[in-house]
Amino acid sequence: MQLQKFSYDNTIVRNFAFATIIWGIIGMLVGLTAALQLAWPALNFGLEFTTFGRIRPLHTNAVIFAFVGNGIFTGVYYSLQRLCKARMYSDLLSKINFWGWQLIIFSAVITLPLGYTTSKEYAELEWPIDIAITLIWVVFGWNMFATILKRREKHLYVAIWFYIGTFVTVAVLHLVNSFEIPVSFMKSYSWYAGVQDALVQWWYGHNAVAFFLTTPYLGLMYYFVPKAANRPVYSYRLSIIHFWALIFLYIWAGPHHLLYTALPDWVQSLGVVFSIMLIAPSWGGMLNGLLTLRGAWDKVREDVVLKFMVVALTAYGMATFEGPMLSLKNVNAISHFTDWTVAHVHVGGLGWNGFLTFGMLYWLFPKMFRTELYSKRLANFHFWIGSLGIVFYALPMYWAGFTQSLMWKEFTEEGLLAYPNFLETVTQIKTMYMLRALGGAMYIVGTVVMAYNLLRTAKAGSFLANEEAEAFPIHTEAADSKEHWHRMMERKPIQLMVLSLVVVLIGGLVEMVPTFLVKSNIPTIANVKPYTPLELEGRDIYIREGCNNCHTQMIRPFRSETERYGEYSKAGEFVYDHPHLWGSKRTGPDLHRIGSKYPNSWHYNHMLDPESMSPGSIMPAYPWLFEKNLNISSTVDKIKAMRTMGVPYAAGYENMAVADLDKQSAEIAANLAEAGIKTMKEKEIISLIAYLQRMGTDIQVKETQQNKK
Repeated sequence: MQLQKFSYDNTIVRNFAFATIIWGIIGMLVGLTAALQLAWPALNFGLEFTTFGRIRPLHTNAVIFAFVGNGIFTGVYYSLQRLCKARMYSDLLSKINFWGWQLIIFSAVITLPLGYTTSKEYAELEWPIDIAITLIWVVFGWNMFATILKRREKHLYVAIWFYIGTFVTVAVLHLVNSFEIPVSFMKSYSWYAGVQDALVQWWYGHNAVAFFLTTPYLGLMYYFVPKAANRPVYSYRLSIIHFWALIFLYIWAGPHHLLYTALPDWVQSLGVVFSIMLIAPSWGGMLNGLLTLRGAWDKVREDVVLKFMVVALTAYGMATFEGPMLSLKNVNAISHFTDWTVAHVHVGGLGWNGFLTFGMLYWLFPKMFRTELYSKRLANFHFWIGSLGIVFYALPMYWAGFTQSLMWKEFTEEGLLAYPNFLETVTQIKTMYMLRALGGAMYIVGTVVMAYNLLRTAKAGSFLANEEAEAFPIHTEAADSKEHWHRMMERKPIQLMVLSLVVVLIGGLVEMVPTFLVKSNIPTIANVKPYTPLELEGRDIYIREGCNNCHTQMIRPFRSETERYGEYSKAGEFVYDHPHLWGSKRTGPDLHRIGSKYPNSWHYNHMLDPESMSPGSIMPAYPWLFEKNLNISSTVDKIKAMRTMGVPYAAGYENMAVADLDKQSAEIAANLAEAGIKTMKEKEIISLIAYLQRMGTDIQVKETQQNKK
């Protein structure tokens, strides 16, 4: 056989690397802005496009899909070529992948602040962008698999297993969760409703963390940690166990986000069991990475790349131990809806994803630009200020979470809630929010320093766009009958892909099929009726403003919650909710029983000036709701879409919908006039009040302690 000469494409790697840095800084700055608003709500400057409810999903999307997403593509495009000993299959597909992904991110930057959102966590982007994501993901997969098929290396290295598992699983997650019915160009409704929508959403949400923030980064870990340490992976056998156990177990764990909710108890229990089992493969992967550095600890003390990677692996270990612990029902009863979860997520995001990305970039730039790193001192400064930033971010959030839970659940000797006013908790933790913002600012300073350091490195060097290489072609030979079964699998990428798909589908099917097909899982309630057209429009405004980012609509069956909010939430109450709005964090009180609790005038004044009704509130004002007329151009289409999905509006009701909307809005405006508030019935605030007053009123609600007062 003769050596074949070829070249690696470093241009696509460089482009994704620069995009990672730029979007990382942008996403983190948006997150810092949101954090500051929790302490000083006026920092939205009275603009509707910069309220917490609108920029919080922008922050999560920018960090997950822009920063981490571009980081994934950076590492995959660099490592895959070298592991396959082949240039990427198509430079054109690589460019389409790059520019298509940047356009998707840019569209998120435009649409989310404008209020175009599905409200589904980590999947807020509307249906045209969902289609674009699907197409670009297919382009990426096509390019990746075509490169693997033309490889010159017979066996697929462990990192490639994780890339393949990531591709197939993210594709399935995105397609299933994005099944929606369009109403207009930038408006759609989830096909699923209530309990089913919540299950699908957190099957997606948890596994977006698993298969977008974890498995591809494990692939990068398996490539870049051995490269940086110049040592082989500690254990090949442990790699096999780590991969297959992780992708099989992870997909079952989503329901642990919905413990004590209206989700069927058997699904919750499955989520808990598999979450606990996840500790084993997760820690197996962490130990495989750390033990790769055995005998190289002197180098770790000196090499800033390895410092970042060691902390990243440690943060991965911490997050993947804490996650299963938080899935235990007795722990979840304390942590859920509090800032404890925020701390947990950011230990993983800032420590695992952030630091591994930084280590990878510090290793890549000198190689691609054929020079030394501009400043090791600046890189070490980045490491230490970034590490301190994580500490200053996480510890206050842990403290805030414990404080929230203890205050929410405390009773007096007389058996009354010790803190019946939710705002008492909010004012108690404002200092923690300030410290969290300080930690975030420190982390961003480190990222900016890295950007400067890498830019100076690039300017000092000479970029190698096409890196020359040579390798022998794959030599076809008969398989050895004594060869380990997995070694044979490593020669067959298509079979590996299919088996990965089968493994990850099992858990999802077991959990979802009975929930959708067995009616007893979601008992119906005769009193529950569809929303009126005005209430439906108000619900869409609630979604547009991102109210579900701070308020839940799920009262759990705890005495502290039923005393504070009212009767606990039932599965049958949500059968017409497309999408569900259960929420995942209580920065404000639960709203499921808010209907009829206060007069219309209270809601009017509360949205105009929150502190006038709730002194000390950190909620921003919404003056535009009082200025804008309600857009009813899609009302008829919304009713039709709902009926298509099974909501029992009478045939032809869409022809009467606008008239009913007008009648109900006139009634609310008249009621406000009686309270001395003059407003036009066409204003958006009227429809939002209609929705708030409807919430949770379909069933008889017991009197709460707050109502008694």
